[in-house]
Amino acid sequence: MHRHPEPQVHRYARGHQRTLPAAQAPAASSARPSWVAGAVAGLLALATLFAAFQARAVEVQRVVSPGGIEAWLVEDHSNPIIAVELVFRGGASLDPEDKPGLAHMVSGLIDEGAGPLDSQTFQGTLDDLSIGLRFNAGLDNFNGSLTTLTENRERAFELLRLAITAPRFDREPVERIRSQILARLSREAEDPDVIASRTLRQLMFQDHPYARPTRGTEASVRSITTDDLRGFVQDRFARDQLFIGVVGDITTDELEALLDSTFLPLPLSAQPFSVPEADIGNAGDLVVIEKNIPQSVVSLGQGGIKRDDPDYYAAYVVNYILGGGGFASRLVEEVREKRGLAYSVYSYLSPLDHGALVAGGVATQNARVGESLDLIRQEWQRMASEGPTEAELEAAKRFLTGSFPLRFSSSGRIAGMLVGMQLEDLGIDYLDRRNDFIEAVTLEDARRVAKRVYRPDDLTVVVVGAPVGVEATREAPTDGS
Repeated sequence: MHRHPEPQVHRYARGHQRTLPAAQAPAASSARPSWVAGAVAGLLALATLFAAFQARAVEVQRVVSPGGIEAWLVEDHSNPIIAVELVFRGGASLDPEDKPGLAHMVSGLIDEGAGPLDSQTFQGTLDDLSIGLRFNAGLDNFNGSLTTLTENRERAFELLRLAITAPRFDREPVERIRSQILARLSREAEDPDVIASRTLRQLMFQDHPYARPTRGTEASVRSITTDDLRGFVQDRFARDQLFIGVVGDITTDELEALLDSTFLPLPLSAQPFSVPEADIGNAGDLVVIEKNIPQSVVSLGQGGIKRDDPDYYAAYVVNYILGGGGFASRLVEEVREKRGLAYSVYSYLSPLDHGALVAGGVATQNARVGESLDLIRQEWQRMASEGPTEAELEAAKRFLTGSFPLRFSSSGRIAGMLVGMQLEDLGIDYLDRRNDFIEAVTLEDARRVAKRVYRPDDLTVVVVGAPVGVEATREAPTDGS
């Protein structure tokens, strides 16, 4: 399931990790030096190896415990490791309007002491038993990840149970995590990449919950109380909004028992919630946020295509050709390779549950921002008018189907895919069928969908820096505007 660039890990505090969107980096050049050619050959060999692994080993089982808790399981007894991914539907978009950042703060605190264990004891137990436990709040969902050695599985699942059913929210960890979030917000206030992406979201989503800062503002983070934290857990963590994926050294019978002991203590139902559909705004606007830096950062986007749209796979392939395929993409070829305007230029699909985007970005010298934007708009228009060539389509399909097995490179990644399959209602046999969806995209499909999706006149653009010759069409929004 392709939603965002791959995450990178940022450590907030001992034993606690947070996933953040990683910067999009260019892939291999079309004019490849010899070492890149060798790397590509190695990649193809690895893809073949994982394809063989996929064919014989990735069998997804639907496990339902005696208490009715469902999980999707891939058994793998080759290593004594178990990985669990869980998701509660409903994320930061449900934060109170005056307290954005609540879900994010909860994600930083529920493993900082739970049940009878204070923060030091809880974290010390994780460290002593080499248990990985982390949580993350996205716009639509609240995610958790657990990794443990088989021999420590009962204790690991017990700690997970305590974190999601009985977090303590003691004063010391609450204030410590609050201080860390505030420090990070202070750093991000000067980060041009963060400023650009945050402003683009404000422009496009306007008064929709998606426009609010996921990590909150200084004022909202300071205002969050222990009662707010407890209320979030009580309202949101429930069995009817829970999805679980498990991979590793565990049998169905063993998993059934752990599912009941871990998740049956949760309430049956979450508090009812709804998020309105987003109405994408400010189409065609350009905002400049002046910052005295030698290189401007640009974020841009327009309304996109949802994950359950019948045209999604065609759009996915077309985006790979336009800007999602690294050095295989048109944007990199035109902006970087031919003209040397930027190190990184890219596009991606962002199909959120209540508002989809086609987005992208570039970073370039202040004097060349206008030229880079002109080229991006030209390629946006060329894709809409002409679509991909047959050769581009076939190359994209070969890569996207051939590289798919590489996603099976870790238990955690497979577990995450199992959860995504459930969230998107893709079917338990999706791993077997996914490449068929890519192969089924015809040239006619790709050109029709390119014309439907790409609208260069609708591109909303945010430039952070000191661009030369770039004129804004409106003022930058402030928080909440």
